[in-house]
This record gives sequence, structure tokens and C-alpha cells, in this order.
Amino acid sequence: MARMDEELSIQIEQARQGDEQALAALIARQMPRIRALAAKAVCPGLDFDDAVQEGLIGLFSALETFDGSRGASFATYAGVCVQNAIASAVRSSQRSKHAPLNNSVPYTERESTPGPEELFAQSERYTQTMRSIGTRLSTMEKQVLALFLDGCAYSVIAKRLGISEKAVDNALQRVRLKLK
Repeated sequence: MARMDEELSIQIEQARQGDEQALAALIARQMPRIRALAAKAVCPGLDFDDAVQEGLIGLFSALETFDGSRGASFATYAGVCVQNAIASAVRSSQRSKHAPLNNSVPYTERESTPGPEELFAQSERYTQTMRSIGTRLSTMEKQVLALFLDGCAYSVIAKRLGISEKAVDNALQRVRLKLK
């Protein structure tokens, strides 16, 4: 046990002096406790990841202020610092000034405004589609498609063009195949 305390003291001192491996080892040793405390602290305005970050801040504070001569082990001292940091974050997140944010529905933008490149690509696709319609479709197919896209029913299209409803359906089927 004394050897473990000595190794931990050396590791703490190395971490204080900027040794990243020693710091990573201390964090790895304390992370299960930080995650457990953070999971209990989740509330509106403080999600799990934020609580873990607050716990890590508490661990860094413990690392800076730990004094082994006072009789407490580093694990105990760090646990208290982590718990206090997370509790402070919970209290802060529940302040009345944060209530509008905590009780609001998140806004997610479903469609973003297209940039110049996307607008150009859309314009090119439109131009290409219109050329394809002009070269691949017969005159009757173009007329049927135009009326169909205007929202006309098969019977209305048939009357206007003087053809049967079956001819309208056949023309639309050919349009679909040609424009695939």
C-alpha cells in the first residue's frame, strides 16, 4: 500500500509538472467515478457530456491543490472536488436566468439556404432536364406532361388534347421511362 501511495505521489507531481502520460493515467483512474457522478447530475440545462467536463475541471483543480500532508488520500480529495464541481454546475444550470433556455424546444433547421455552388448545380440540373425533355419526348408527350404537371386529371388532359384517357396514361408511362 505504501508503494502505491508513493507511486501515486510521484504521478501527481509529474502531472503537475506537465507530464501528459502521468496526467492521462490520473484521468483514466478517476474517469469511472467522474462518469458515475455526471450520470446522476444530468438535468435540463446540463447534459451528460457537460457534467463530465465539469467533473474533469474538478479533477484538475484537485490536482493543483492536493496536499498529501493533510492526511487525505488523493482519490478521496479528488472525489470531493469532482463532486463539488458537478454540483456547482447543476446549481448554475438551474438558475432562473437559464429557465427560458432549459424549457425551450430546440430549433433545428431542416433545410439550409443553398450556397452559390448548390444553386449553380441546381440550375445546371434544371437546364439539363429541360433539354432532355425537349429532345427525348414527342410533341404529344410534352403536352401531356405539361398538363399533368399543372394538376390536370387524365380526363381533362384527354378532352383538351382530343385523345383517350388510356392514351394519356400510356404517354405518361413513356415519359417516366424516357426521363429516368
